[in-house]
Amino acid sequence: MYLIDGNNVMGQRVGWHRDKAAARRLLLEQLAHFVKLKKVRVSVVFDGAPESGFPDGSSFQGVKVFYSKQGSDADSRIIEFVEGERNRKNMMVITSDGQLASRVRACGVRVTRSGEFRAVLDQMPAVIAQGEDPSVKGSEIKDWMRYFGASDDDNESD
Repeated sequence: MYLIDGNNVMGQRVGWHRDKAAARRLLLEQLAHFVKLKKVRVSVVFDGAPESGFPDGSSFQGVKVFYSKQGSDADSRIIEFVEGERNRKNMMVITSDGQLASRVRACGVRVTRSGEFRAVLDQMPAVIAQGEDPSVKGSEIKDWMRYFGASDDDNESD
């Protein structure tokens, strides 16, 4: 299982802070491709309040989405997940935060730096283009509609 410090991974891109919502969406899309290709479990924790289309604990194409608790930060939430996990040997935390990395290593969890993981994500589009069809599948349409705030009742002609 991969447990990702979302803001750390987003922070590996120049200008991400100009549109945090778009940076979150892009990361979620990349993580969904990662899940599909690697057949692994992924959870991401973002700092800040939940987005309306993705409440805390929701799922986006196989990626579990969490947020920091009010008055806290994503690091604290990640530590909470790590400490609550029974099978820590199969867990990998993705972060560039030194204190968080030290804390989860002390729990027996492996750590990968955000920049290294970002490089893996950035290489994935070439892998997808070589054999995967990146188009939206019929089973994903409701996820996308929910993501963009559309409902089944919306009429395109309005």
